[in-house]
Amino acid sequence: MSTASLIPDFSVLLKQASRLLLQVVAALFLASVAWVLIYRWVSPPATWLMLDRRAHPPVGLGYYGIQEEPRHIRYRFRTLDEVAPTVPLALVAAEDQRFLIHHGFDFDALTKAAKRNWNGDGKHIVGGSTISQQVAKNVFLWQGRSYVRKAAEAYFTVLIEFMWSKRRIMEMYLSVAEMGDCTFGVEAASQRYFGKPASRVTSAEAALLAGVLPNPLRFRASNPGPVARAKQLRVLRNMRRLGGTSYVAGMLK
Repeated sequence: MSTASLIPDFSVLLKQASRLLLQVVAALFLASVAWVLIYRWVSPPATWLMLDRRAHPPVGLGYYGIQEEPRHIRYRFRTLDEVAPTVPLALVAAEDQRFLIHHGFDFDALTKAAKRNWNGDGKHIVGGSTISQQVAKNVFLWQGRSYVRKAAEAYFTVLIEFMWSKRRIMEMYLSVAEMGDCTFGVEAASQRYFGKPASRVTSAEAALLAGVLPNPLRFRASNPGPVARAKQLRVLRNMRRLGGTSYVAGMLK
């Protein structure tokens, strides 16, 4: 037997590697589609951020601080029928006023955010993510900043826009968005901060909850300072400018 016959054929190895890669990609694609399809009807039991918050000390507690009691997640999924109509309106007014008309990405908002960040001081980064992108990030992905994660976020955004209705996307957002330390969704936030269910929140309370969303660990609905109050007023103005709850009436059906 010659030595040449013992050396693997490079073309054969390349074909085998390509076949294996295609199988892995196909498996990941099918798994992601099934995952998104399941959540079209089933509420998520938890998200990666929830698990991360539970595993770490509360905000403001040092690395060597003493945690007096076990941390637990406040989270309860709610449909649009189970929250006040002012809730989705406030979220749209605060986070994504083109939510009902875009298909997952608001390129005008992304362009404006990029210009502001380019001309800014580099310390205050402005985001241009839509509610759909935030759902993709909050429900399916890990925390952090990387090109891989941004690509995955865009991929899941396309999937949920294709496979879910706007109503379902909004239900996911208002249920899993972080609204305080270990507090996720408007139901948990309303119970914690206002002592009542999300079905009974007023316009002002909905605007306050929506206003803290960019940084819920800094701006707290339980003890809002001047900045949080200013954001609340801005959200209320946007809610009126959009035309009130009639603006999201179609989504509520």
